[in-house]
Amino acid sequence: MEPRITGSTAVEIAESIRELHDHGRIAAGDPLPPVRTLAERLTVNRNTVVSAYRQLVQAGIAQTHGRGGTRIVDHTRTPQEGFAADSVLRDVGTGNPDPRLIPDPSAALTAVVGRPVLYGEPVIDEALEEWARDWTSRDLPAHDLRLTVTSGAVDAVERLLAQALTRDDAVALEDPCWLAGIQTARLGGYRTIPVPVDEHGMTVEGLQEAMDAGARAVICTPRAQNPTGASLSTERAAALRDVLRAHPYALVIEDDHFSLLSQQRFHSIVPPDHRRFALVRSVSKFLGPDMCLAVVASDPTTAERLSLRLSPGTTWVSHLLQRLAAALLADPDVRAQIDAAGRHYAQRNAAFLDRLAAHGHDAPAPVAASSDGLNVWIRTPAPARDVGEQLMRRGWLARLGDDFALTDAASHHLRLTVHDLDDADADQLAADLSAAVTAAVSKVG
Repeated sequence: MEPRITGSTAVEIAESIRELHDHGRIAAGDPLPPVRTLAERLTVNRNTVVSAYRQLVQAGIAQTHGRGGTRIVDHTRTPQEGFAADSVLRDVGTGNPDPRLIPDPSAALTAVVGRPVLYGEPVIDEALEEWARDWTSRDLPAHDLRLTVTSGAVDAVERLLAQALTRDDAVALEDPCWLAGIQTARLGGYRTIPVPVDEHGMTVEGLQEAMDAGARAVICTPRAQNPTGASLSTERAAALRDVLRAHPYALVIEDDHFSLLSQQRFHSIVPPDHRRFALVRSVSKFLGPDMCLAVVASDPTTAERLSLRLSPGTTWVSHLLQRLAAALLADPDVRAQIDAAGRHYAQRNAAFLDRLAAHGHDAPAPVAASSDGLNVWIRTPAPARDVGEQLMRRGWLARLGDDFALTDAASHHLRLTVHDLDDADADQLAADLSAAVTAAVSKVG
């Protein structure tokens, strides 16, 4: 029996749905009746129902899905990066950097402890600001940049979207997309518009369609896109800038998460005269996930609005953490370690793709664009869920491409974290993956 929605005004209809939701008679993810159907049932004008649904969206109770209608918001947690809990299988889906390649901060820690920082002082450490300004201005030389420090890239993206958008505003996201990006958009109540990713990154046609559909923000990964590992080419970045020139006030967020580790050049999609943009660079991939710190270089207006959400007395980033990051990044030995780590990830990823090719698997060519990042993105001829099940029988736990998809279509990809495997384990995984694909294809056939 469908729950009974009542009311003759927009407020009454919205309150009726809220009460049904509070009492558990409408669950997360449930669709609300089509506007015309509910209007006819309640003998009210269609605009009354539209207004009621809009109130629910603004309150964070419902979310519109275009042609998919309006649904009660589903706050179910999306999968997260990291080790799977309580698994006896060999986990090759973690997305983690190799802890052996993260610089030891012990020596730098003793040098950064200084006088206490008090309320009202500058929120950015002077040494970190100087280093970060040089780091970002080289890649965005045509722009007037302002710097902000946040508690990591996810914190930056969440606050950037919150200062620019309201619930039900549309955000263009790469598809497949990084896990935290999906969760951030969902919890913020934003409408996601998938933009396909190919071997050169975000596609031009996909971005154009997203902007035509009313996207007010775009999140793009210029290098080592997670999960695919793709990096923007010079030509692709130029074509994306051409699309964005017609939308100077759309917020463009570039999440350059792999930055110092990347083996690819940085290519920005921000046009020279764009009005709203932010380049986000976290230190978590090369200084460690527990170093919750990111630098944000943005236009003056965006920086001012962002700083209001990070004002002294509320949530500024610890100066001890900022000093530690600055000390490590200024150390030539640490920078040499980071450079070596970046080469190691690319080499190990490429070597694994070579192993797959030797087994006859149709893996991406072992080129830098496919090997950059902490993971490899493997195409599977059978549904990824079937291949993943076969891998589990052989002792491996992989990350399914379904976790990263914005659409409901079954994925035919796996994301594997293989850089920390020795040669023997990498050989075994390649052999087991090849056997798992064969078994999964036979099952489907």
